[in-house]
Amino acid sequence: MSNVSKAGGDDPNNATSRTTFGRSVESQAQRRDAASEAFETADGETLNIYRLEPLAAPQDPRWGNATNHGIIVVAARTAGDARIVASSRELDFKEVDAAPAEDVTTSNASAFRDDKLYSVVEIDRGRRDVNRGVLQGTVSVNTILPVQTDR
Repeated sequence: MSNVSKAGGDDPNNATSRTTFGRSVESQAQRRDAASEAFETADGETLNIYRLEPLAAPQDPRWGNATNHGIIVVAARTAGDARIVASSRELDFKEVDAAPAEDVTTSNASAFRDDKLYSVVEIDRGRRDVNRGVLQGTVSVNTILPVQTDR
């Protein structure tokens, strides 16, 4: 049984949308940049400065699955991109025997991507004198523990 409903009109409802995902300039840039750890800024690109601050209390159970890195300052295109820039500094552990299509990346489990753990505050905008990346703070790489080990 489908949860799709239709209100009026003669067109059949096939549960699809005319919208497209990931085709905006920002989405394409974020996907391209998230795949690499290069933080070089394109010539003339304007960046904003963001401060990522821990939002949840230290005893919040969400911290059981994530590392509190403290306050991190990054140069990024948008607030969402600031989360991606910060999380790209964490270790991305992929299972040893997994195929690439099995989506075994741990990058989506970052505390920086959780809006209940970290808030993003814009502190400066329109900067051309910085490169995209972490400007202040330390992001630990020992955040993910492997399930398997290489032999």
